[in-house]
Amino acid sequence: MVVHQRLSRHHDVQVVETNRRGHATRFAQDAAMRGLDAVVTYGGDGTLNEVATGVAGSDTALAVLPGGSTNVFARTLGMPNDALASVDLIIDALGRGDIKSIGLGKVNGRYFTFHTGVGYDAAVVKRVEQRAALKRYAGHPLFVVAALRTWAFDYDRRTPHFNVNVGGVATKTIPGAYFTIVMNTNPYTYLGPRPFDLVPSTDLTKGLSVVTFTSMNATKILRSVGTALRGGGVSSNSWLDVHSNVSEVVVSNERAFPYQMDGDYLGEVKELRFEHVPDAVRLVQSFPQQ
Repeated sequence: MVVHQRLSRHHDVQVVETNRRGHATRFAQDAAMRGLDAVVTYGGDGTLNEVATGVAGSDTALAVLPGGSTNVFARTLGMPNDALASVDLIIDALGRGDIKSIGLGKVNGRYFTFHTGVGYDAAVVKRVEQRAALKRYAGHPLFVVAALRTWAFDYDRRTPHFNVNVGGVATKTIPGAYFTIVMNTNPYTYLGPRPFDLVPSTDLTKGLSVVTFTSMNATKILRSVGTALRGGGVSSNSWLDVHSNVSEVVVSNERAFPYQMDGDYLGEVKELRFEHVPDAVRLVQSFPQQ
């Protein structure tokens, strides 16, 4: 493996392969307990999420090597969407000792790196995972088709699915929500080369951003999608509630609702408790400095 060879020229490297959900977290926790300097995660955003969870709160640093279909977090950092181009940046950063602490989101005890989607967004991810074999090769078209089919067949667009309580300096309750995105970074995702900007001010040094849709009207949703794709983010209005730099969020309902974290569908729950955790992970600064 070329990536392994390049890293091994400068560092002692142990390669560990995962084969099921949860493996990466256990391997990363073991690395942190052994006091290793860094864990380089090579895979998609779901694998990155597990590794970040495993090293969070330890002195073991996290390095991000894109190897998935979208690689939202790596691209958000400004890294090239290519493992071979990115590995040299990691080597240079490790050589400089360029490592800084970043904040992460946390929900029901588990960390997330860029976002957690609740409601419709999660139902789309669930449908995509039912075609997991196609995800790597038909990623973005597959998501578009899944979004349309979920809209038409899978998701109740008449009855609200949960309420959202946004905490921080002031507390606000948003009743009757259909889907919510809680973000630790911006953009929310990418459609091909184009970023899907929801709250551009969101970054790793601030609190969470919360975007909540209280309507499933197609015209309104498409208007917000168009605004996000043009850049500049979305603003609060009669069907959309936007908050930034939030420290706590609670999403709840008597009826269970779906959620996904960093692109992995995690099932249905009746309550999600979010918090922002400053300095959660030591990140190798393997990307162009601003």
